[in-house]
Amino acid sequence: MAMGGAFDHNADEMSEINMTPLVDVMLVLLIIFIITVPVLTHTVKLDLPHAANQPNPVKPETVQISITRDGTLHWNETAVSRQRFGELLAEAARRQPQPELHLRGDRKVEYEAVIQAMAAAQRAGIQKLGFVTDPGS
Repeated sequence: MAMGGAFDHNADEMSEINMTPLVDVMLVLLIIFIITVPVLTHTVKLDLPHAANQPNPVKPETVQISITRDGTLHWNETAVSRQRFGELLAEAARRQPQPELHLRGDRKVEYEAVIQAMAAAQRAGIQKLGFVTDPGS
């Protein structure tokens, strides 16, 4: 006597999706969700200390250093000599907080003039030096 089974080639193929495994998985997920939701919402009541936070009103000043095409140094729009530039850098390095130096070099200035200005700032002990560029060109 032959029993119909999975290897019966004469039987018609099933065209329906077996929903039982899907329902089992969904029920398991529902049970997991029901169990974990109360755990996630559990909180501990604490009386936390309160502190007043005041922003730091002291902002460091910025110094604009410009180097023109011929190598002339400018300290905040004022032309200065190399010696005076070194003195101004040393004075700025002693201030607290130190000012931020924004170095702007002409497009045609020699690379050496910019490097000399950077080296002078480093020798003076300046901590913050940034380059200003024109993003449009």
